[in-house]
Amino acid sequence: MIEYINISKKYSSGVMALSNINLKIKKGEFVFLVGSSGAGKTSLVKLLLKEIEPTKGKIMVNDVDITQIKNREIPFLRRNIGVVFQDFRLLPNKTIFENIAFAKEIIGTPQDEIKTRVEEVLELVGLIDKKDCYPNELSGGEQQRISIARAIVNKPEIVVADEPTGNLDPETAKGIMNLLKEINDIGTTVIMVTHAQEIVNLMEKRVIAINGGKVVRDEEGGAYYNVD
Repeated sequence: MIEYINISKKYSSGVMALSNINLKIKKGEFVFLVGSSGAGKTSLVKLLLKEIEPTKGKIMVNDVDITQIKNREIPFLRRNIGVVFQDFRLLPNKTIFENIAFAKEIIGTPQDEIKTRVEEVLELVGLIDKKDCYPNELSGGEQQRISIARAIVNKPEIVVADEPTGNLDPETAKGIMNLLKEINDIGTTVIMVTHAQEIVNLMEKRVIAINGGKVVRDEEGGAYYNVD
C-alpha cells in the first residue's frame, strides 16, 4: 500500500534528514515510528502528505508514485489520509459537530450525508452527546477523540497519528490507543509517530525505529528499545 523506495531528503540548510530509506507498509497494518527528536520521523510523514518533496527516490501509495503527481492532485491524495495531531487543531469557534462536518464540507458532500456520517463517527468515539459543545468545553482526551473522528470522517484508508497521546495522562492515552486499535481493526492502516515507550510495549505492533535519518530497526510485535 505504502512504499518508500530509496528515499533521501536533504534540506536547504544542508541537514540530511533521511538517507536511502526503503520501507513497505501493508494495507491494514498498525505501525509505530519511533526515534529521538530530529531522527527523521516527521520528514517521513511530511513526504507521505506531500508537504515536502524528497531529494531522491519515490513513494508509492496504492501503486501511484506520489512524487510525480501534479499539485491539483494533492487534495485527492490527502483525502485518503486522515491526520491526528498532538495539539488537536480543532477550530475554537465551531461546535464539535461543525469541526467534523467541515472536513466533509470542503469536498462538497451533501448536507444530509454529512449529518449521517458525522453522527456515525461521533458514536464511534463515544461523544455523540457532546456534538453541540465547543472544544474549550471538552477535556484533552475528549478533544483528541474529536480529532480522531475528524480524521476518519471521510473514510480514509490511512490514518497518521503524530504523537496523539503526547499531551494526555496515561489512563486517557490508553483510551485513545484503544480507539486507534478499533479503527485499525476495521481495516484502516495506522501509522503512529510516538515517544510513548509504555504504549509501544503494550500494543506489540510493528515498530520502525529511525535514527540519523536511517531505519535502524524494523520489527513485528516489537518494543520501544534500542532506538539509538
